[in-house]
Amino acid sequence: MVDAGTRVHGLTSAEVAARLAADGPNLVTRPQPKRLPARIAAQLADPLVSLLLAAGVVTVLLGDWTDTAIILLVVSLNTAIGVTQQVRADQAIAALDSLRAPSARVVRDGGDVVVPAADLVCGDVVRVEAGDVVPADLTVLDAYRCQVDEAALTGESVPVARAQSEELQAGTVLVTGRAVGRVIRTGARSALGRIASLVATTRSGPTPLQRRLTRLSRVLGAAAVALCLVVFVTGVAAGQPVLLMALTAVSLVVAAVPESLPAVVTLALALGARRMARHRAIPRSLHAVETLGSVTVVAADKTGTLTEGRMAVREAAADGVNYVATGTGYDPAGQVRPRQTQQDLAADGGPLPPAVLELARAGVLCSDATVLPPTAERAWWNAAGDPLEAALVAFAGRCGLDAAALRADAPRIAEHPFDQATRQMTTVHRDGAGYLTVCKGAPETVLATPVVDDADPALPAARRAAAELAEAGLRVLAIAAGTFRQPSNPIAPAGLRVLGVVGIGDPLRPAARDTAATFERAGIRLMLITGDHPATAAHIAGQIGIWEPGDQVGAGNRPEQARDVHVFARTQPEQKLDIVAALQSDGQVVAMTGDGVNDAPALRRADIGVAMGGGTEVARQAADLVLVDDNLATVTSAVAEGRRVYDNIRRFLRYGLAGGMAEIAVMLVGPLLGLAVPLLPGQILWINLLTHGLPGVALGAEPAEPDVLRRPPRSPDEQVLGGGLLRDVLVLGTLLAAVTLTVGWHAARTGWPWQSMVFVTLGLAQLGVALAVRSTRAAGSRWANPGLLAAVAVSAVAQVAAVAVPLLRTLLGTAPLTGAQLATCAGAALVPALLLWLWRTIRSTTHIIRS
Repeated sequence: MVDAGTRVHGLTSAEVAARLAADGPNLVTRPQPKRLPARIAAQLADPLVSLLLAAGVVTVLLGDWTDTAIILLVVSLNTAIGVTQQVRADQAIAALDSLRAPSARVVRDGGDVVVPAADLVCGDVVRVEAGDVVPADLTVLDAYRCQVDEAALTGESVPVARAQSEELQAGTVLVTGRAVGRVIRTGARSALGRIASLVATTRSGPTPLQRRLTRLSRVLGAAAVALCLVVFVTGVAAGQPVLLMALTAVSLVVAAVPESLPAVVTLALALGARRMARHRAIPRSLHAVETLGSVTVVAADKTGTLTEGRMAVREAAADGVNYVATGTGYDPAGQVRPRQTQQDLAADGGPLPPAVLELARAGVLCSDATVLPPTAERAWWNAAGDPLEAALVAFAGRCGLDAAALRADAPRIAEHPFDQATRQMTTVHRDGAGYLTVCKGAPETVLATPVVDDADPALPAARRAAAELAEAGLRVLAIAAGTFRQPSNPIAPAGLRVLGVVGIGDPLRPAARDTAATFERAGIRLMLITGDHPATAAHIAGQIGIWEPGDQVGAGNRPEQARDVHVFARTQPEQKLDIVAALQSDGQVVAMTGDGVNDAPALRRADIGVAMGGGTEVARQAADLVLVDDNLATVTSAVAEGRRVYDNIRRFLRYGLAGGMAEIAVMLVGPLLGLAVPLLPGQILWINLLTHGLPGVALGAEPAEPDVLRRPPRSPDEQVLGGGLLRDVLVLGTLLAAVTLTVGWHAARTGWPWQSMVFVTLGLAQLGVALAVRSTRAAGSRWANPGLLAAVAVSAVAQVAAVAVPLLRTLLGTAPLTGAQLATCAGAALVPALLLWLWRTIRSTTHIIRS
């Protein structure tokens, strides 16, 4: 055995150089970032953008530079915003580099040296102490009180002891003790490297919005080209010039396809991202904003997600009385009160009974941890040392005791550190004229002979309390102590007096239960996927209301259970991937939350990965959304924002596609009513520019509907035009076309400039619809999107200016209109908006009555 303080020879410099050349550095391979041309190409590959580029090529060939400029402007704006967002997201600090230990203390050429962790090779002898990050996978040669926090890799919330011949894994952290180990795996072969490989090889698929828009683009493209060919053939057959009809057909393609949709989508997503940021949720990609609105399942990790990620004494029992401790994390501020109100001895703020104070004092003396106050860099209390022992220190503070003063008054003179075999720790202290021996550990060893006497009257109550706390999913520690005239043997404590037991757990976040209820109201299924024990997982799930006694707890090696269970326990990283894949194959849109390295592959595989801001950089790098406040409740706000974004995209489609359909219908039906060419190419483009420009983009900023979190999520298989949207487009388009053609037909019969009146009526009618499709407002609320009103007003003025300003009349081929003619156009244009408003009012009133 190699003692931790003993010098060993280790490798020679020559051996290190040879092995480094053969195996490579102790680094985890990072994926190469995309180059700018690749990013631009990915943006241009969007189906709608591709369709617009094809139309742009046609307009160039036909010499239609106005249409070409409009198309290029929209495409350039969409590409610039998309690329900028990706570049900003990829400027985050490399996750694996930040998690990996920057340096290591290693034995080489017979002496201890500190080298960069990247220079470690297999065979190196490494020394690690409390607080160190394990730089590579090691086999333990010797260990003293070595406990390791493996939560980042395994999800376990409690440190584990490591002894000789066991392994320490790269990326884990020593919380107590020290160890000497020999490197057995480095780089990509280490535990950290294997998980990094899973992350690198796991690819996320297209988001629900991307899939829906891809299908929509194909349908719109085919329909627009077919209809515009009909217009072209019909016009040429009627004797119209071929070039005029070719320009008209291309103009109709641009009108039928909402070319501002990419800009509207991008703006809506960007605004959503900004709103999420105000709620302390940072999206790493724009499409992550909308994807949250499509989520049907939230698969949440336990530690640090549903729980605070900090151990705390939740309950204690002393002298037959059960106590409940309140407070946050390791903050010593809080209260300790008897559980039963009839025993509420401290309700008036008076001192606690001596029994619980003695229990708290003994817990502090038989521990080495301390709690650290908040700093400028960290806004919460933190543990220095074993989190379980830090919980005992915080508990003493909540009992009104000062840990530092307690330790100073009873200095330790001997100790036997925690022993994995006996599962207990013993310390001896000078206490006044005598000596105090304290033993803490597992109830089954501390509350048994020879540590305590079976005749101790406090023993039965302590054993009952230990069983109750264990059933409640808490980690139970029993504490016993005895006063002696001479120092006792810390290795074999005996004849101690039972002081009581404490139940330590990772407290549930205060808002966790309300968050689960919000998910349920929103039709989203909340699942718990953790590496913890099934009993612990079930207890936490029961607390938040997603598990009841008798429900099944899923096993990580049976992902097919994902359809039926709400809780998975003892889950390995690769098994989380399988569970997410099983949910997705069942047609679910999955959001995976987590904070550890072990969560990273599943975060990448999920439709949307949600990382906790206080977690590892690996998780944040793999995620699509980062919660700065580590609060799962923030996800509900993000879901509402995602649904708002998708609603606004559908709102724009309802408005834009109805206008495009109306323009095509006017061009097809107009000649049958004696209107040979109802609209010239330039007039079509002008209407399209005004209606799909500012008003269309402003619709992307509409506020959320009042019931956004009280309705179920959309079906993952629902088309963008599903849910009644196609019906609305057809009805609105028909209504717009009918009103416009009626005005044109009446104007032609009365000798008015019918083409100009058709032009003005169709443009104003579409602008009226933009106001009518806005989101429903809660009773008494203000107009939440004044930008839409301003955009419609500006566009309406520009539409009238097209027949009032001589320069525009020359450019667009319009004729001046009289006041009566303009009034006729405006009056008719109001009809579709008024009918739509009346219909929405009736439907909303009916829904309220039914509910």
